[in-house]
This record gives sequence, structure tokens and C-alpha cells, in this order.
Amino acid sequence: MAIMMDGKALAVKMQDQLQEKVARLKEKEWIVPGLVVIMVGDNPASQVYVRNKERAAKKAGFHSKTVNLSESISEEELIEVIEKYNQDPLFHGILVQLPLPNHINEMRILLAIDPKKDVDGFHPMNTGNLWNGRPQMVPCTPAGIMEILREYNVELEGKTAVIIGRSNIVGKPMAQLLLEKNATVTLTHSRTPHLAKVCNKADVLIVAIGRAKFVTEEFVKEGAVVIDVGINRDEEGKLCGDVDFDQVKEKVGMITPVPGGVGPMTITMLMEQTYQAALRSSKG
Repeated sequence: MAIMMDGKALAVKMQDQLQEKVARLKEKEWIVPGLVVIMVGDNPASQVYVRNKERAAKKAGFHSKTVNLSESISEEELIEVIEKYNQDPLFHGILVQLPLPNHINEMRILLAIDPKKDVDGFHPMNTGNLWNGRPQMVPCTPAGIMEILREYNVELEGKTAVIIGRSNIVGKPMAQLLLEKNATVTLTHSRTPHLAKVCNKADVLIVAIGRAKFVTEEFVKEGAVVIDVGINRDEEGKLCGDVDFDQVKEKVGMITPVPGGVGPMTITMLMEQTYQAALRSSKG
């Protein structure tokens, strides 16, 4: 039976440590990390994510604010709101909740955020820094996965890592973070031929495609480490990942469960990056 990689427990531990660091920062530097989340419209899934982020920020002792904007807001008006918080020294992190309404150009909005306050790690300058080996703000899900691998002492140097999914949010930044640790990385996607055969060579398999129980026993190597990023509903309406957990759990060495695996670490890394941004701002 595989070892369960408990992302929820790790997130609690890291958030407790963060709370202590923030308390010390307030005493020593007279600075309170500030996070503003900007939400356009009333997408129900986005509302849940935003509430969770606000809860985590308050627990950490941050100065936290959520700005709710009408779905009909213009692109220019949204950029004006972002610029206001770019200039506000009380806020060290700015997060625009995605997806945005269709009439707004997502890339233009990401470009409007000050890269130093881009705690989601999606600004092209931060993406470029990551690929140049000078990461500062990193997309939070891949950053959280790296923390899980570290917590469970997963050796990456010289290992074969395969990623299913090539998104800018998970797949591509994940590949670079693994390369930084000297893994040999293969980035696969829907057009990759013989996908199961490619994945079966992986010492570490990271799955982020958004298809419920897609990865079955034939995809995984005996004793592999499997990180399941997916959050889906199965035919019974229960939460499940992109990996068929029941099929692979006897074959793999370690696996993240869904829920309770990668998800809690994403918000934790968002908080950690806001704290780091506050530290950098206090040093000028």
C-alpha cells in the first residue's frame, strides 16, 4: 500500500510556522504583510477559492482585503483598480481571481500587476525569471508540489519525472522547477503518442489534465511517486483526482490523495509568497 502524501497536514504545519513568522515581523519590522484579492463577477467556484484565501490570510495575521467588482466592468477600469493597489504600500500581494469575463483580455490584466506584487507568479517577468533559473514569484501549485516532495524526502536528482499537462499554471512551471533539481523531465499532453508507455517510465509522475480517473495502473511504474493535481467529480458526484486512486494505490510507492493532497498547499504557497514579498519590500 502506497504512503499517503498528506498535503493538508503539511499546509497546517507551514501555515502555523507562517503565523509565527508574521508575528515576529510585526514586532521587529513594524510591517504587516498585505494581500488584496480582486474578483470580477460572481463565479461560484471563484467565490469558494476567494473565501479560502481570505480565511488563510487572516489566520496568518495578514492585512487582507477582497475587492468585488461587477462582471460588466471594463478592462480599463479593472486596470485602474490594479494600479491603485500597485501604488498602495499596505499591500504586498495582488491577486486577480481567474477566470475573467470574456470581454477582458487576461494577459493584459496580468501585465498590469506589479511583478513584485504578483504572488500568483503569472506575470511574464516572473515566468521569465523562473526559466532563467532566478525564481522569485512562482505559480503556487507547482511551488506547493515541490514542498510536498521535499517533506517526503523524494530524491529528484537524476530521476525521471513525467508531467501530464502543459498549462502555464501547472505543467510548464513544474517542468522548470524539477529541472532545477536535476531531474530528467518529460512534459506530455493530449497529443503525446503512447502516453501510458511514456508515463510508465517515470520515477515521479505529476498529473494535471482535469480528467477524472484518467491515469490507471498501466500508466504507473512499480514504486513510483504520483502527484495528482486534478479535482473532479466522479459519476457518483464524489471528489476525485485525475488518477484512479483505487487502481494504482497498491502499485505506487507514494501518492497524494484527492482531496487533501495538492490543493491545500496551493493556498499555503500564496500566503508564503505574500510574506516573502513583504520582507523584500521592507528591505527596500
